[in-house]
Amino acid sequence: MNENTEIQDVELAVSRWLRIGVIISAAVIVIGLILLFITGDSGYPGSFYPHTLSDILHGAVQLRPYAVITIGLILLILTPVLRVAISIWVFMREGDKLYVMITSIVLIILIISFVLGKA
Repeated sequence: MNENTEIQDVELAVSRWLRIGVIISAAVIVIGLILLFITGDSGYPGSFYPHTLSDILHGAVQLRPYAVITIGLILLILTPVLRVAISIWVFMREGDKLYVMITSIVLIILIISFVLGKA
């Protein structure tokens, strides 16, 4: 297999993962919207909404519409992060150490921004 065919295969695999991530996140958001329309409320009293990941996960397990929609949005945000992680693997396979290093730094920055970020 020549190099161009291998690159195209990798690009197809990456695009497939991105498509799957978007489809899954959209499905989760739609489920949350359906729950919202069926129940008529967010699943939380008054103006309270979960702000921590553990509260969101707990609410999603309880099928609270707002929490389910939020999980879908989190999955949508994480989809491009998966693309960065896959890129590291691709560059490692190609033996491109410079791009492995650069992409790893980008992934670390993304992870730190998620951990330290406040909404």
